[in-house]
Amino acid sequence: MRWAEAMTPVRMQRVAIVAPREALRETLVRLADAGCVEIDRTEGSGQGERGPAARRLKLLRTEPPRAMLSADPPDLDALEHEGNASLLAGEAQLEERSASAVRRGSVVALAGWCPADEVPATAGRLAELGGALVALKAPQGVDPPTLLRSTGPVHRSFTSLVRTYGTVPYVDVDPTWPSGIAYVVMFGMMFGDAGHGALLLLMALLLRTGRPRRLVRLRAMWPFFAGAGGTSIAFGFAYGEFLGPTKVLPVLWLAPLDHPERLLAAAGGVGVVLLAWAYGAGIVNRWREGGPARALYAVSGIAGSALFVGFVGLAAGGYLHHTYLTLTGAGIAASGLMLAASGLFTASGGGVAGVMQTAVQLFDSVVRIFSNTVSFARLAAFGLTHAALGAVVWRGTTALAHMGPGGLIAAAAVFTIGNTLAFSLEALVAGVQALRLEFYELFSRVFETWGRPFHPWHVPTQHTEVAP
Repeated sequence: MRWAEAMTPVRMQRVAIVAPREALRETLVRLADAGCVEIDRTEGSGQGERGPAARRLKLLRTEPPRAMLSADPPDLDALEHEGNASLLAGEAQLEERSASAVRRGSVVALAGWCPADEVPATAGRLAELGGALVALKAPQGVDPPTLLRSTGPVHRSFTSLVRTYGTVPYVDVDPTWPSGIAYVVMFGMMFGDAGHGALLLLMALLLRTGRPRRLVRLRAMWPFFAGAGGTSIAFGFAYGEFLGPTKVLPVLWLAPLDHPERLLAAAGGVGVVLLAWAYGAGIVNRWREGGPARALYAVSGIAGSALFVGFVGLAAGGYLHHTYLTLTGAGIAASGLMLAASGLFTASGGGVAGVMQTAVQLFDSVVRIFSNTVSFARLAAFGLTHAALGAVVWRGTTALAHMGPGGLIAAAAVFTIGNTLAFSLEALVAGVQALRLEFYELFSRVFETWGRPFHPWHVPTQHTEVAP
């Protein structure tokens, strides 16, 4: 799969499901079994009334069962007598979809959405019953539902990060891969310890094997844990940290507590790179959502990007005492301010109130650029905290180790308990802070609207005869 294709949601096709009236049930059963079509639910047509199966299911008063459908029309009275809630639930869902059908003579039709790649195979299944799956033009003003691609266990584990924030609009880019990579890098920078990272890798391995059983629901997240563990190990080597400053590893880059200013500068650099990516994705999304004008004037588009680049140029020019770089940055920032002001004023409706609203929003945009960039300093702050906790535990351990046999036992206890607490506390803190940076600093620029998730109707078919 090409990279550009992997960065976009699955292409959706508007479809019409057409079937002979007498074959409607069989057609719906096959669609439900395929599980790749989202059928529109329309108002009216008895939509507010419960069908026979739904009424019988309600009388059973059971917990919501796993719905099933029988290949042949079942005897609903027999299902109620047997207490077969699964088949009744399936028939109730089928009744709801059937109520949305448009009937013209001997033909019945429904509308919905289907992944474009699934249309030919699904059409072939319906053709065997005399039905058809017809491709339609998407209605104006209606965005297709969003289905993110699933290209392997790593991509699936990263997808949960995006879905937690919201549903990607259908026309936007899918940021799953870059956002997942950004998350584990930020986590590793704050949780830089090779020993603690190795524990995360061990946890990932256990999750992959389905152990412990009480955490089996997290099994799909094992690549996420593995990625976080891998970056933690990498930064642990860079910091020379292995269960604290134990001198097991040499310092390949810097010791956080010895050079906090360099770590802070590196955190700012990481923030600039990630914000630049977010603005780039924002420009692409604004273009897809509203065309070149929208991309040009949006605060999360070219206008905001120019502000950001200009301020970075100003900061770099001032730090390096480079006049040309400072002037260039100022010019780019001024251009961004004018573009953003023009877009905000147009959106406000004009007038005196529009001028005031534009001034407030422009000031907020400028402040946000500074605050969001500075916010990445937490990568260094929590990296320092992790290193400080490790140093405290290690100093306590070495101090006790020189106090005889009893001291050795106490030292082992302090080392074990201290590292357990440091691991648990810092893993939680680093996880939450990386998520915060992802959502508030990055995704707030990538997304401005929300999409609608794709919910295909899927009810498996039970290929057994039901007693009359």
